[in-house]
Amino acid sequence: MLLENLRKEVLTAALQLIRYGLVTLTGGNVSGRDEQTGYIAITPSGMDYEQLSPSDIVIIDGAGNMVDGKWKASVDTKDHLYIYRQRPDIRGIIHTHSPYACSFAMLHREIPCCSTTLANEVGGSVPVARYTPVAEAAIGPAVMEVLGDKNACLLANHGVIAVGHSVRHALVAAVMLEDGAKVYHLASLKGAPVQLPPEEIEKARNVFLYTYGQNS
Repeated sequence: MLLENLRKEVLTAALQLIRYGLVTLTGGNVSGRDEQTGYIAITPSGMDYEQLSPSDIVIIDGAGNMVDGKWKASVDTKDHLYIYRQRPDIRGIIHTHSPYACSFAMLHREIPCCSTTLANEVGGSVPVARYTPVAEAAIGPAVMEVLGDKNACLLANHGVIAVGHSVRHALVAAVMLEDGAKVYHLASLKGAPVQLPPEEIEKARNVFLYTYGQNS
């Protein structure tokens, strides 16, 4: 099977989205980019993740042409491709509709960086990309207007895009973003959350990038 390991990684992440409550039914999508070939493995459109096998994950090239697979790729494929072209460091992209983060997206309100978790996993406050219609290849450009070198942003009136240097890293960013949104919401019920100063955000992110984990 072509890019079997990457396909398995994409499917595993898609199943984790359900486990962590970041999507319902067939919502969201996951992709990963193979560094050697440049091919992208992406979830098929509108299919139940729990019914998929690795062979159901679609392989496309950088122009969106089908390389291997039997299903239509995600409706957000062109947006994934655009983001990959703009950020060569990215190897994984995840789109979710996680409820706490989406509540901020509905308000067009960024999530301030008041926790080291957001500093670590996202790189600071979570910006909001302007509203764009679904399936019109406009999400990718809107994301790149605000993403910079961060690992996640909100999609106005829609959801979340999380990215990473691997599919797993993008998944962690998506999970921890939702956790950060939830904690910020709960803190806001009690008072005004205190934002981290820029220098502390940088320190926290550097710990995650260069110290945390077994491969540092």
